Amino acid sequence: MARKKVKLAYITNDSARKATFKKRKKGLTKKVSELSTLCGIDACAILYSPYDSQFEVWPSPLGVQLVVACFKKLPKMEQSKKMVNQESFLRQRIAKGNEQLKKLGMDNREKEITRVMFQSLTGKGLQTLNIIDLNDLGWMIDQNLKKINKRIESLNKQAQSLATAAGQLIIKNGGKVLEEKPTFDTMEAIQRQQWFVDLVNPNEQMGFARDDMMLPFGDANQNAFWPDGFFP
Repeated sequence: MARKKVKLAYITNDSARKATFKKRKKGLTKKVSELSTLCGIDACAILYSPYDSQFEVWPSPLGVQLVVACFKKLPKMEQSKKMVNQESFLRQRIAKGNEQLKKLGMDNREKEITRVMFQSLTGKGLQTLNIIDLNDLGWMIDQNLKKINKRIESLNKQAQSLATAAGQLIIKNGGKVLEEKPTFDTMEAIQRQQWFVDLVNPNEQMGFARDDMMLPFGDANQNAFWPDGFFP
């Protein structure tokens, strides 16, 4: 069973506040002890409350004096470098939360514009988009075109490398020059690379195709390249 989230607010009830103090005081000293033992560091805790007549220290008065003495030896700038109070701690948490919220908003916006871009390939109009949406859509299209061009360039280099390796292999054996034909696997790999290049760049590689050879985009065609189930 999950623990109930505690509301960080002043406890107005006196008895409940006193009980909470005693319970959390033990938890605090336990955590300080674990931190000191596990990490091998010098740590101390000083607690004072209206419920006790004297200060309560951990691990001992001498141990506290040693830690405080080491702290006072540091320069003033070093002493306050990582020092926080409740207000500054909450401000840091709020700033971190705002950064995470901004990042999530950008990720959601990118997914939204990507969805609009793919829906436009099915023939859906862009009349409902405003100028901001259109600008974001244009930026998204440019980014995808850059990725496609980069991929095409990479595939062309791979195809050229495979074509060179799969050319006539000259094997010298006893003064005779034998010609070995490219293996089936090598030729198949070249054909796969060239097929992708022809698909994304039909005008340069294949010329203009007939109407019955064009990739079917649009909602009217039931065998569209993008299935209807992908775009609700």
